[in-house]
Amino acid sequence: MRFDRMMAEHLLAGIGVPTLRLYEWNPWAISIGYNQNVAEINVEKCAQRSTDIVRRPTGGRAILHAQELTYSVVMYSGHKSVLEIYNQISMALLRALQLLGVDASLERSRAGFEGRSRSVSAIPCFASSARYEIEWKGRKLVGSAQRRYGGDRNVVLQHGSILCGPGHRQLIEHLVLGDQRDEEHLERELRDKTTDLEEILGDTPCLKELPGCIKRGFEIEWGITFSRNSEPKPIHVHVQIEQKNSQTTYE
Repeated sequence: MRFDRMMAEHLLAGIGVPTLRLYEWNPWAISIGYNQNVAEINVEKCAQRSTDIVRRPTGGRAILHAQELTYSVVMYSGHKSVLEIYNQISMALLRALQLLGVDASLERSRAGFEGRSRSVSAIPCFASSARYEIEWKGRKLVGSAQRRYGGDRNVVLQHGSILCGPGHRQLIEHLVLGDQRDEEHLERELRDKTTDLEEILGDTPCLKELPGCIKRGFEIEWGITFSRNSEPKPIHVHVQIEQKNSQTTYE
């Protein structure tokens, strides 16, 4: 997450280049939205299960990065709106999934999305689809979030999670929920409203065909050719989460 933000800041400063980045998570980790309250996450249980917690530079809700491929795009907006950029990136991802053999589609209505922000169902990011997010037969397959960086250059950072297996559903086990009914409700939400490439294709292609399809999908849809930069060096970040008097702070 810090590397994604750094790429956007470098592009804004004129020392970076527009970049598509693909990566997986080891160990599995929960990322929470920029304004999300970490008290919604059971920090003690995450520690017991060696599940990391990180705050994203973008908005949205909690995601368990498990059996998925994360994409990150840093680019100039060209004065396009948030939804225009969402659509532009989603079309490239859609082309990539079609190359993989997945007949996915875009959510265009966004019906009822805003009204869910205060419900239990809103805690997981994948509980609902926003406009121009990618679905398969009405079930969410890719979740994305975006942030704008100011100035004349107007840089966009958009990243998201492409679900390759059902691991993301284990997020429920890491949340602070009211009672058993809340847990059962969220289990149904994630089961009925999300899908993954393993369910669709019968295997998990993340480490094989998917990255190449994503690269090719962007090249075809955007009419571009990528040049490969040197591999980024790992960034080691110390994260401390403290709980005092029932108040949780995140640093």
